[in-house]
Amino acid sequence: MAGPSHYSMPLPTFDAPVKLLAVASPYYKDIYDQQIAGARAICDQAGVTLEVTDVPGALEIPTAIGIAERLSNFDGYVALGCIIRGETTHYDTVCNDSSRGLTLLGLQGLCIGNGILTVENYEQAAVRAQADGQNKGGGAAAAALHLIALERRWGNAGKSVGFTAGALAKGGETV
Repeated sequence: MAGPSHYSMPLPTFDAPVKLLAVASPYYKDIYDQQIAGARAICDQAGVTLEVTDVPGALEIPTAIGIAERLSNFDGYVALGCIIRGETTHYDTVCNDSSRGLTLLGLQGLCIGNGILTVENYEQAAVRAQADGQNKGGGAAAAALHLIALERRWGNAGKSVGFTAGALAKGGETV
């Protein structure tokens, strides 16, 4: 079973089904394959459904997650990609802007595990992506699952805000 051996937290368990969307950039196909394999293994272990959709690059990942949140019914998201430093400052832009986009979505309440690798060279990426090694794809899936578990634990669908029907009824009777 692929999975990160360095986790100190067990995977959460869920009473209701969980549906994750992995938004991934296949720019480096073999790195992508390992990240997807790692994320799938963690989702399988947790009994979670994982759907995968591809986008051209890391900059498109936050936008695709935002679109999915507005138009779909996923409980959480896994961002998977790889950015390798090149000869220009484009690396810094892609790293910073993709990370900032994911952070802003997270602060809006989306449960996102960030598995976008930001590395100096291909060898570093390969080590981090390896599903039976560092398994950063699996780590991102696990992070999303932990956030979903927190959301479900702290959320209360029955919690009312403002006036309730009972408070508005004549004579204090509930409706």
